Amino acid sequence: MGIKQVRALTTTLPSVTWIPLARAHSERADQMTAGHRARRATGEKHAIEDFLYDYYGTRPSLMRRWHPGVGTGLSAAPDGLAEHAGWKFYQSYPDGVVTLDQDAFMHARAESVRYIHGLLTATASRPVFSGCFGLHEWAMVYRDSEHRHELPLRLGQAGTDEVVEGHSIRCTHFDAFRFFTPEAVGLNRLQPTRATQVDLDQPGCLHAAMDVHKWAQKLGPAVPGALALDCFALAGEIRLLDMQASPYDLTSYGHPPVKIETAEGKAEYVARQRELARRAAGLRSRLIRVCEALLGAEAAAQNREAVAPFNQR
Repeated sequence: MGIKQVRALTTTLPSVTWIPLARAHSERADQMTAGHRARRATGEKHAIEDFLYDYYGTRPSLMRRWHPGVGTGLSAAPDGLAEHAGWKFYQSYPDGVVTLDQDAFMHARAESVRYIHGLLTATASRPVFSGCFGLHEWAMVYRDSEHRHELPLRLGQAGTDEVVEGHSIRCTHFDAFRFFTPEAVGLNRLQPTRATQVDLDQPGCLHAAMDVHKWAQKLGPAVPGALALDCFALAGEIRLLDMQASPYDLTSYGHPPVKIETAEGKAEYVARQRELARRAAGLRSRLIRVCEALLGAEAAAQNREAVAPFNQR
């Protein structure tokens, strides 16, 4: 993306270091997406895993691209500049070092970076709430014969409706709530909107935890490759629990249900939810640091102050 004379980098990796890292990253990404790519070739659907690609817009071809992350440069290889030199938002220097063009990236995405930083910071400030029991998936089929997945309901429609009616629904995440059936909307103790997402997202929510993958994608080449794939891997584990705890019968996929309509199922759900939330918190913190490296110390502090009124709610 052009040659610049001055740079400020934290680290510059020699080619003997970054080339194996890039190769290993591509291999890991290919392994993670192999099932999806094979199914896509035949048109086969997967009720659990397709969500990671269809809803989040994940592209395997982009996932396999390794990025060093903001502040890290790549020394030239024996056969020339790192291929990153020809990628969007990268720049090269006279000595052959290639790095993220932070100015160009922020010129294009500064608003998104500030939003992501504010949302993740506010979310991280709150305690984990683990009393929702995954009932958002049940509210998405409540009193509705048309379902998103061509899978039977474990308890049938009437039994599913009884579970919804027998629990207090407390969904905090707008991107789950917006798929509630019309009859279920009024049963939720909260009425999340996109405008209140910074105010409501909390770290125990499975969807807020899955969203670390979403935000890693939005931050694109500023995110180190290993962090990006870690976010995707965790999102896959969370999605599995999300569906196991749902009203759908996953027998055809070989996964046992987490029967949240029982005391034992609730206990299993909460235990797994809290462990996933713990792991998501680590990834969220690393994404916050990426945002702060992009924003700079002063702007990051100002952004933290801007969302401070929402913290701990």
